[in-house]
Amino acid sequence: MQSMTGHGRGVCQRHGLRITVELNSVNRKQAEILLTLPRDLEVLEGPMREWIGRHIERGRVQARVLVEYLNPAWVAPRLEPVVAAAWVAELRRLARRLGIPETVTLDHLLRVPGLFQANGPQVPWEKLWPVARAALDRALAGLLRMRRREGAHLEKDLVRRIQRMRRAVARIRARAPRAVERYRKQLLQRIRAAGLTEVTGEDERLLKEVVLFAERTDITEELTRLESHFKQFEQCRRSRQPVGRTLDFLAQEMYREVNTLGVKANDAQISREVVRLKTELDRFREQVQNVE
Repeated sequence: MQSMTGHGRGVCQRHGLRITVELNSVNRKQAEILLTLPRDLEVLEGPMREWIGRHIERGRVQARVLVEYLNPAWVAPRLEPVVAAAWVAELRRLARRLGIPETVTLDHLLRVPGLFQANGPQVPWEKLWPVARAALDRALAGLLRMRRREGAHLEKDLVRRIQRMRRAVARIRARAPRAVERYRKQLLQRIRAAGLTEVTGEDERLLKEVVLFAERTDITEELTRLESHFKQFEQCRRSRQPVGRTLDFLAQEMYREVNTLGVKANDAQISREVVRLKTELDRFREQVQNVE
């Protein structure tokens, strides 16, 4: 079980360049990968996005990639002499036409677009991608390590929530059969209080009303489904695959059963247990939103 939040950083230096990758991930229902690449590495966007996607199932991942060229020749500016000569000649002609001094300075040339070009990296693709991937792998290792560590804390908290819900369900299961008998006694007391002393506990009309009450308030099916959901949670804990979506679905199903329990409950103690169930389930659902 992994969290969706984490951070990782990786650096790799080879072939005269150093590539640094920083990864940050936050909660999101689907996988979303955002890449910030320098222009020289834009060719790596597709492979890096695919590589990150192999390791991330859910969450928004922001990747920032930096490149440093350790070879000075790669970053030294390159003058375009043909362009410079053409601009000097054109500026002199313009000066003569306007009758102003024909002084062309270096300051004028520095304003000419495209006159100076920075040499780009001379690293071929077959060398560039392994360096970037090595840095990315190190960043991913740190990110996943943090996500697993946070996921272990999330799992402990979810286990505590499930245990408390199990105990509440057990108390409801023990209490439910007695609710029907209490209803029968209370109904008989109200009938006698109304002066209908001829009605006994075995009266057919009384028994029919008790049976109808038992059918309306029967929560056996809901309790059984809740127990099934608890077992599915244990299966998720043993899974080696991301389980966030499954847990989110389980939380929704459990909430549906608990709501039905609240509607059917006709007993004060069972109603109190349903409130406890809802409280724990709300906290369970909040934590599940952090699980990949």
